[in-house]
Amino acid sequence: MDPLTVDPAPGPGQDWDDLIRIWEETDAPEGCKVEIIEEIVTVSPPPAKNHSSTASLVQRPLYSVIPEDWGIYQALGLSLPGRGGICIPDLVVVDRAAATGPGNTVPAAEARLVVEITSRADANHDRVSKVNGYAKAGVELFLLLDPWHSGRPTATLYGEPANGTYRVLETVEYGREPTLPEPFGLVLDTGVFPIS
Repeated sequence: MDPLTVDPAPGPGQDWDDLIRIWEETDAPEGCKVEIIEEIVTVSPPPAKNHSSTASLVQRPLYSVIPEDWGIYQALGLSLPGRGGICIPDLVVVDRAAATGPGNTVPAAEARLVVEITSRADANHDRVSKVNGYAKAGVELFLLLDPWHSGRPTATLYGEPANGTYRVLETVEYGREPTLPEPFGLVLDTGVFPIS
């Protein structure tokens, strides 16, 4: 099932507040993810079991290396200023203080690490729109796990955002072990990820 576009970019008489209201009031089926990607409200179906398993396999070793005052979240909205977006990554590591309090989102620049796992339905959002959005927002590290990449699953680590673009720090096929740099210092075993 493809992501459903709920509303186009704000037109005459619409502004960002209108788009946020539509996003907040979108009544999606349980488990679906509602995001604003490049000023378009989208609804994606719940992730497949392999997708969820991969998120769990990334989350577990991350807990062994992050400081006590950081958290790992699976349903935390990140606001992307200047990109007309609110994304809900598969995983985001952020200071707990930033993820506490009123509201539905955290500024994306607060994220220490964002992890997106592509699904067949939204792979291009993750590969293009979100890479650009997270870089422009200043997210320190972005890990793209892409089991749908040209028939050979890959893990790509982006970092060092400058002038709205990332540098590719490492790309490996599943089975190899990319290293998340400090403050994580974590070698990630992609060989354990299920292939979609």
